[in-house]
Amino acid sequence: MTSLADALYQVKYNPFKYGEYLASFYAHLVGVENNLLVAQLVIPLCSYPVFYYKISNAKFGPRSKSTIWTIFDDRTQLYDLQERLDGFKELTDQSLQYCLINDWIEIDAQKLSISTLPTSETALYIHKSGANLGKLFSHLSVVEIYAFLGVTPR
Repeated sequence: MTSLADALYQVKYNPFKYGEYLASFYAHLVGVENNLLVAQLVIPLCSYPVFYYKISNAKFGPRSKSTIWTIFDDRTQLYDLQERLDGFKELTDQSLQYCLINDWIEIDAQKLSISTLPTSETALYIHKSGANLGKLFSHLSVVEIYAFLGVTPR
């Protein structure tokens, strides 16, 4: 028997919802080798209300361009990111499996990379925060991303 709190958690954090965030992220991520290693950052950053708002409102144009340094300018807000990464590891794995089942992504195990596939019969909703996070992390190395955020992959 599950408690009400567990049931509410399952409704809010489910792989069907966050699979689209991962697919949106990888559809806009370019120039990152071994990009499978950054998958565990997507859900903790996109589900945290403060970062969700900042990432969703990021600007990418010729006049103004948001960077990882402008979005995550207050490092004190990252204090619990490592705990969130550890807590959402299973959800990230399940969301990746959901994306694979729906043919939204493919994984190259040799290169440790994920690439998106043309949308299949199952329609994919592009989440702005996931897409903008992919743009923010583009052309950065995995080591630079983790070092800047102050977390370690596990």
